[in-house]
Amino acid sequence: MTTAIQAADARVPVPPHLLRDDGPICLALARLARGRLPPLPGVLAAAALAAVLMTAGLGANRGPALFLPVAVVLLTGAAATHPHNGRFDWLVPPVLRAIEYGYLAGLGLAQGVPAPLVYVLLAVLAYHHYDTVYRTRLGLRPGAWVLRAGLGWEGRMLVVAAAGLAGPLPFAYPALAAYLGVLFAGESLTTWSRTGRDSGVIVDLEEEES
Repeated sequence: MTTAIQAADARVPVPPHLLRDDGPICLALARLARGRLPPLPGVLAAAALAAVLMTAGLGANRGPALFLPVAVVLLTGAAATHPHNGRFDWLVPPVLRAIEYGYLAGLGLAQGVPAPLVYVLLAVLAYHHYDTVYRTRLGLRPGAWVLRAGLGWEGRMLVVAAAGLAGPLPFAYPALAAYLGVLFAGESLTTWSRTGRDSGVIVDLEEEES
């Protein structure tokens, strides 16, 4: 069965847009754009803006960094459902990961969140993204409900930004890590225990997209 799964994995490549980890906000913007906007220009502009605003907003004036998620969502969200079939569109998911991880790490450390708490949140997200990529390649993609409940990269950034504006940022990191850890690990373990790694259960990604 493992050989069959690997063969199916090799036959059907994973579309890059399935690895973006978009949440409800980006998907709502994408429905308005109807998949017409190319993803790469927006995400590259978002990465450049993130570098500028994080540099400007990690000191006493943290306003630019706290409002960064809104700008990134506006630049990238509407392209969430685009096929990502351009020559370099495979860059979009890793750039989004870099923006999210860099934002959470930079803002947390700059605003006094203990480093272990920042690390735990990033570790939970890294596990989720690795699990999503691996399972999608095997045809065991996480259900849409768990991706929505996970808030998406934009939702997580917005939650942290809102906590930074309200004040309790050191409490937001462990709370978010605990919530996401239970959600992602619980769903993942349930799926693996139900299907088994060698069960041969395959989800046709081409049918899922149609």
